[in-house]
Amino acid sequence: MTSVKAADKAPLNVPGTLIIGGGVIGLAIGWRLLQRGEPVTLLERGETGREASHAAAGMLAIANEVHFQEDLNLLLRLESMRLYPEFVSELEGFTGQAVDYRTDGAIAISLHADETAELRNLYEYQLERKLPVRWLRGEEVRELEPSLAGFVVGGVLCPMDHQVDNRRLVAALRTAFVKAGGQLREHCAVTRVNLGESGPPTVETGEQTWNAQRVVLAAGSWSGLVPGLESWLRPLVRPVKGQMLALRMPAPDFLVRMIKTPDVYMAPKSDGRLVIGATVEEMGFNRDLTAGAMYELLKGAWRAVPSVYELPIDEMWCGFRPGSRDNAPILGETEVPGFYVATGHYRNGIVNTPVTAKYLAGLILDGAQPELLRRLSPRRFTKPE
Repeated sequence: MTSVKAADKAPLNVPGTLIIGGGVIGLAIGWRLLQRGEPVTLLERGETGREASHAAAGMLAIANEVHFQEDLNLLLRLESMRLYPEFVSELEGFTGQAVDYRTDGAIAISLHADETAELRNLYEYQLERKLPVRWLRGEEVRELEPSLAGFVVGGVLCPMDHQVDNRRLVAALRTAFVKAGGQLREHCAVTRVNLGESGPPTVETGEQTWNAQRVVLAAGSWSGLVPGLESWLRPLVRPVKGQMLALRMPAPDFLVRMIKTPDVYMAPKSDGRLVIGATVEEMGFNRDLTAGAMYELLKGAWRAVPSVYELPIDEMWCGFRPGSRDNAPILGETEVPGFYVATGHYRNGIVNTPVTAKYLAGLILDGAQPELLRRLSPRRFTKPE
């Protein structure tokens, strides 16, 4: 049995900010802080970006993700999309790695009368929110995307709904973080967060204790499971399982735009994959891929694009979206000074990456707290007794 030296157990004082979680949110916050001269150490229990960031479809959905009575989410996505082109340009220029940022747009389609009525209601809601959408007749939809079924009734063109390759985005953010001077510790699971009476928390990882000026918890669906947090401080997030698959397209123009039906969405990638998703399951951290889920996804895709029947399956997987009580992100400083939270992005982690990084870096270094960030504060849920 290997003994642990006393020196190995001594607290490790790290300057600046310590981030728990190495998905796109944690990496992007770290990169923005590093750009401002803030030293950053990031602890990731596995490999960076291998959970929800890896499992996502990479859709930057604005109009297609509009839900009734969720205007706060819409405002955040709109602000993030305003930042996205410059964010991508800066990231690709700094790293030399492309993230496949595509601006082809998306189309939400209906395949029968009941779906058309539902889509019409959504379209009216999109117009009320002044989103740049346009109603299409069935023949107009098929002119834009000839692979779609001949019986498509109508659709809504959403030109501002863009996409990236989320896995390339993760890789680029990891490169940017390390290149900017960040200290990345992978396979370094946090075993406890200790809340002191004064000063920021300390973080334990096995035999090591980390002391930093600030701590940011950005561990996605696992954010609420970090040991040591008081119940009133623990982020109220849960894992929402999503099963997905990817087919191999026969040609780059098989589908150009993202397609959304009431059953599935389809996101064509420049590497030839057609990503199809996704289930929404309250199953905890169950990673099983099920025959029923794959059947329903393929059936939904086949209804809209019959020729997918002949396409080879490239990959099948699942991931865990971090869902909050109100489906909005949890962002900001907690009641414990120096302890910040950035989690709960649910289906919008990829699209909200630029704005989350901007807001958290500004809050940490400048104390900046715009109205939108105040409304997303973790204090809306947590209150000491």
